[in-house]
Parts: sequence; structure tokens; C-alpha cells
Amino acid sequence: MSSVNAQLNYLAPTAEKPRTYAYDPPAGVARTTVVNEPHEVVIRDARPVASRLSLDAEGFALLRHRSRVSGFDDEHEIRSVYYSESEELLKDVTGADRVFIFDHTIRRRIWGAEDRRDGPRQPVARVHVDHTATSGPQRVRDLLPNEAEELLRGRVQIINLWRPIRGPVQDAPLAVCDALSVKPADVVPADLIYRERVGETYAVTFDPAHQWFYVPQMQPDEALVLKCYDSQTDGRARFAPHSAFTDPSVPSSVPPRESIELRTLIFHGA
Repeated sequence: MSSVNAQLNYLAPTAEKPRTYAYDPPAGVARTTVVNEPHEVVIRDARPVASRLSLDAEGFALLRHRSRVSGFDDEHEIRSVYYSESEELLKDVTGADRVFIFDHTIRRRIWGAEDRRDGPRQPVARVHVDHTATSGPQRVRDLLPNEAEELLRGRVQIINLWRPIRGPVQDAPLAVCDALSVKPADVVPADLIYRERVGETYAVTFDPAHQWFYVPQMQPDEALVLKCYDSQTDGRARFAPHSAFTDPSVPSSVPPRESIELRTLIFHGA
């Protein structure tokens, strides 16, 4: 299997719970207390093993799917066409009774810019998981308060659907870690502070046992599904760490990455 050696930014060990503000913090307060610790890792080509990858085993999978969206510059088309087709796709992939898409993010790389929620969104070059064992159920309560307790009696997943807007992706491709190669002690809850609420994500500390994959030259008719939470605790994958990275074999002159990700709640009956 082909692979690249590249640096990923892990969390440097810390005695305090990491936190990051999603907006400009009060004067004198650091925007984030997260300190990156770069490690060189082997990132394997997922294509040769794509047929065996699954959300319950590795925590991610590669799909073939051509969107009907004519362009991802039209917010109405994204919400009316892309949301609808993605809901059906995710039902097919997961066997879910219900899919609730709660937001999307378009990322268009600007060289040298950091990811900020109050500006153009950038690839996140830090190993992380979008939700935790605590924040997963809380998102259900936040978003569907009248139904939450009933829904939480069944199986709940949070799954991201990620695809390029333009391809092939060479700049800042997405690396995903085999969830079953990650020990519980490797994931560290971190506060994400919004003006109206405090969310929680996982930062990830380094372990040489982590198994990393990416899809080289990914095209817009391909999509990755990534598991960011699963209420099942029977040994299947629950959290798949991921990160953008710089492929050292790719020249700096390639077009900047453009991508879209959907975040979704996946419900199975009790």
C-alpha cells in the first residue's frame, strides 16, 4: 500500500483542560490554551482497502456519490438540494431511521490564514474529534429539545459527510485515524467556548499505534463519512480523529483546497 510521511499536530500533554474561544476573547485572555506537538506519522492510501472500511470498524468510510448541486456558492441550493440528497445517502449508509443535518461548513484555503469562525473557514491542521461522550448527547438536547429524551433512548450517532468542492484535492488533504487504534486515554476533552454556549471536542495526544489514512487526489464525486460520536459502547468505533495535513510530495503551486462538510445527527429506534 502506498503512503506518505507527514507531520500531524497532536495535543501537547497538559495538566489543565484545554479551551479555545470561537470568538475574540476578553482582553488579556488567550484565544486558545491548546499547544500543538507535531509528530511525523505514516499516512496510508485508503483506496486499496476502501471496500473493507466501515463506520463501525474503522470509524470512517469512502463513498462514491455524485451530487446534483451545480455549485456550492448558492446557500439555498446547498440547503434544498445537498441536504436532501445527503440525508438519503446517510440513511442508506447507516440504516438509520432518521437523519438530522444541523449545519455545514465550506472551507476555502487562504494561504497563511488560521481557521476562525468569524472569518473564511480554513482546513483544521490539528488532530481532533468534533464531539465527545458528553457533548454528543448534549447536541441532541440543544437542537431537538422536545424530542431529545425519547431519541436518546435509541442509538445516536454524529457523523460528518466531507467532500471536495473542486478536485483533485492535493492541498491540505484530510487524514483520518482508524478509531480502533486510538486508546481512551489518547482523547482529551477540550472546551470550545461560543458566546451563547460551551461545546466540547476531543483533542488527541500522540500514540505511535495510531493508524492513519487519506484519499489521495480526492474528487468531488467522492465523499468521506467520519464518525464523531456513537452512543453504543459495545466495542465498535465511536470517535474517529482527523486532521488536515501538508503532503510533502505535493508542490506548493497546487490549487488551494475547497471542501464542504455536513454535520449530522443519526437516529436509530430504541
